[in-house]
Amino acid sequence: MKKLLLILLAGLIGLAAVVLYRTITFTPPALPPVAQNQERIAPEPIAERLSQAIRFPTISQQPPQPTDPAPFEGFIAWLETAYPEIHATLKRERINNHALLYTWAGSNTALKPILLTAHYDVVPVIPGTEKDWKYPPFDGVIAEGYVWGRGTLDDKGAAITIMEGISALLRQGYKPARTIYLSFGNDEEIGGDAGAGAITAHLQAQGVRLEWSLDEGSFVLDGIVPGVALPAASINVAEKGYLTLDLIARAAGGHSSMPPRETAVGILASALVKLQGSPVPGAVDGLTAESFGAMARHMSFERRMLFANQWLFAPVLNWALSQSPATNASLRTTTAPTMLSGSIKENVLPIEASATVNFRLHPRDKIDDVIAHVTKAVNDSRVEVRRRGFAQDASPVASTDSAGFRAMADAVRQVYGEVVVAPGLTIAATDSKHYQTISDNAYRFNPMLITPQDLTGFHGTNERLSLENLSRATRFYIELVKATAGG
Repeated sequence: MKKLLLILLAGLIGLAAVVLYRTITFTPPALPPVAQNQERIAPEPIAERLSQAIRFPTISQQPPQPTDPAPFEGFIAWLETAYPEIHATLKRERINNHALLYTWAGSNTALKPILLTAHYDVVPVIPGTEKDWKYPPFDGVIAEGYVWGRGTLDDKGAAITIMEGISALLRQGYKPARTIYLSFGNDEEIGGDAGAGAITAHLQAQGVRLEWSLDEGSFVLDGIVPGVALPAASINVAEKGYLTLDLIARAAGGHSSMPPRETAVGILASALVKLQGSPVPGAVDGLTAESFGAMARHMSFERRMLFANQWLFAPVLNWALSQSPATNASLRTTTAPTMLSGSIKENVLPIEASATVNFRLHPRDKIDDVIAHVTKAVNDSRVEVRRRGFAQDASPVASTDSAGFRAMADAVRQVYGEVVVAPGLTIAATDSKHYQTISDNAYRFNPMLITPQDLTGFHGTNERLSLENLSRATRFYIELVKATAGG
C-alpha cells in the first residue's frame, strides 16, 4: 500500500511538473522589431471630411422598403470634390450605379493585385431613439475628440481613411508596382449582392485574382478581451457561415376551451427547449485554438495554465468559454431562435406553429451537419425542420503565414506600438463573403482602437469615432500599401 501511495505521489508530482513547465514556457513569441511610425497625420481635416460624409444618410432599407438613391448620388459626387488626386489618377468605375471600384494600376503586371474595401451604406436609426443620441445621428458633429454619427464605425470611417491614405501616397509621388483596387459597396447592410457581389463578378469577368483583400472585421480591442491588458488587434482570417431554419409543429386545431394535452404551440416549445439544451458542439481547436492561444500567452498565470494544458483542462476551458456570449460565438456554431408564429386568434388552437432559428456556422461545421444536428436534437416526427432563404457555409480560413498577414501585423505594430496581434473569426456577415471567391486570402480588420464604451454604437445609439483613430487608421493604410504594393 505504501509503495502504491508513493507511485501515486510521484505521478502527481510529475503531472504538476509538466503542467508548470508548459505554463511557464507558454509566453508571447519574440517578434522582430518594427520601426515605429512617428509621422503625425493631422486628424482635423480627416474629421471634417468624415463629418461631411456622415451628412449623407446612405441608409440601406430592408426590402421591400425602397432605398432612397439621392444620398448615394450625393455621396459619390462629394467624393470627387473631396479627393481630387484620386479621381485624377485612379480609374473609377460605377458598378450597378452606386457601387464604386477604383483601380490604381501597378507597374508590374506579374504581381497579383490587392484590394482595400469598405462599405458606405449604413443601417437606419431605430425609430423613436433619435432623442437618445447625444448629437443628431446624421449631423456629423465633431465634439469631445470624436466624430459622432451613424456610419462612423460601420463603415464610413474605414472608407474615408482608405481614401485619405491613398491620397497621401499620391501627394508623396508614390507609384505602386502591384495594382491596387479600392472598392466601396453600397448595400452591405442588406447582403451586398448589388454592390460587392457585382464588383466581384466584374473583376472575375476580367480574370482578376487577388493576392489578398482587406475588409471590415474586428478592431484593435482595448479593455475588451478578458485577461489581456494590452490592446489586442484581431485580424480576422475567416467569417462564420449563415443558416436559418424553420421548426414547424403540427397538431389538431379547434377551440381553445377544449385543448388536447399537447397543442402545436406546446410541441414547438418542447422542441425549442430541447434544441437550446443541445448546442452544436464547440472546441478550442483549429482557428479557435490559434486565436485564443495567441491572446492567452498575454494572460495571467492561472489562465495561461488552462490554455497551455488543454490535454488536461479542455473540459473546464470549453465550459468557461461557453459562459460568455462573445467567446461562445468564437467556440461553436451558435443557435438563436428569433421569430415565432402560431394562432391567428387568442381562442383558436393553431393547426401549425412555427419558430425561426438563426445559426452562424463555425468553419468546422457545414450546413448539412447543422440540419442533421437540429433534427437529432428535436427528435420529434411532429416537427418539420425546413431550410429558409439564404444559406452559406463559413468562409475558407485565410493564411496567417502569408506576406499579407505579416504586413498587416507589422503595420498595426508600427502605428500602435506594443499590441497583441492574433488571428480571429468574424462572427457576423461582411462583403468579404463575395470578395473571398476571387482572393487567395480574405482578411477582415479595421485599424482603429475601440473600448467597451464604443460597442453600443454599432447599429445602436451614439456611434462615434475618435480623431486619433482617424490619424492612426490613415497611417496604417499608408504603411500597408508601402509594404505590400512595392514601388
